Amino acid sequence: MNRAADPANPGTGWAVAAVLGSLAGWTSIPLFLKHFTSSIDAWTANGWRYGFSAVLWLPVIVLGLRRRTLPGGLWRAALWPALFNTTAQVCFALAPYYMDPGLMTFSLRFQIVFVTAMAAIMFAPERRVIGSPLFLMGVGLVIGGTLLTIALKPGGLGSGTALGVTLAVASGLLYGAYALSVRRCMSGINPITAFAAVSLYTATALLALMFVFARPIAGGGIDLGASALAMPALDMFYLLLSSVVGIGLGHTFYFFSISRLGVAVSAGIVQLQPITVSIGSFFLFGERLTPLQWTTGVAAIAGAVLMLVAQHLARRADARGRPIPRLDQFEDLPIDPDVALADQSNQPRARGGGER
Repeated sequence: MNRAADPANPGTGWAVAAVLGSLAGWTSIPLFLKHFTSSIDAWTANGWRYGFSAVLWLPVIVLGLRRRTLPGGLWRAALWPALFNTTAQVCFALAPYYMDPGLMTFSLRFQIVFVTAMAAIMFAPERRVIGSPLFLMGVGLVIGGTLLTIALKPGGLGSGTALGVTLAVASGLLYGAYALSVRRCMSGINPITAFAAVSLYTATALLALMFVFARPIAGGGIDLGASALAMPALDMFYLLLSSVVGIGLGHTFYFFSISRLGVAVSAGIVQLQPITVSIGSFFLFGERLTPLQWTTGVAAIAGAVLMLVAQHLARRADARGRPIPRLDQFEDLPIDPDVALADQSNQPRARGGGER
């Protein structure tokens, strides 16, 4: 994705609106999940949300089958990304039961550090970019800022919050693995098609987990996710809406914005999610971060943006013929799974269903 935002382009306004729509949608998800903690368990929330998302994404696959345009090896290529996405989503959905949404999303910033470390191990061409001073400064800010934001929680971390932080950080690690597995396994596949396949696998797995583990929030035996049907109609609407805005529209808008604005601008804007979630959590749930936590949290986000800038500068230098190796595995380190899905569509299909 070598596109950059061009204010003169009439499509830029729509692209900006799209990435802001993605930010708004993904801001709402931790808030929705926190709201559901008093009504249903995480297994039920996951099963219903992803089950409904399967209905949203199934037409993409059906249309591809009818037109015979689905890439060969799609389902095999989607297996590893779906496995990481499923386990990441389990941790992500469980975390709000043990911590507030704002601190949870700041904890998720570790994702970019995990992606960087794994990319350095998996892809040799990335190591020079990762070793640049600007990039390393960004990594330091992400690690230090996130750790301080967590550690400075007033009253310290109780056992519940500590478990929540562990789940949030584990979710970030697994989302990082998801992003890199997309890059590794799904090269050259249209991002919408790739995400549809991953989502259908994920929905199937999360529905199965719901049928095995879901229980009423007040206690009792396995209820197969039926406790969601006892929620007020408005809460059921919110449950399905969270699926639409988070798993459906959020990703679609983000893919569109990346295609018009480029990775650096789109991913940079989405890095604001912890701030927007924390603001929403303050008004909805009374979550309060101290001024020092805000300072360290913003520093962590600034670090993520610095990492993006370092990648962008390295790519531009490469384009001018400087001695920086072509990032042949992916044009940008996949700062999040959707960046990986969008960027990998520019790569030629590898043999064996996208495997390298």
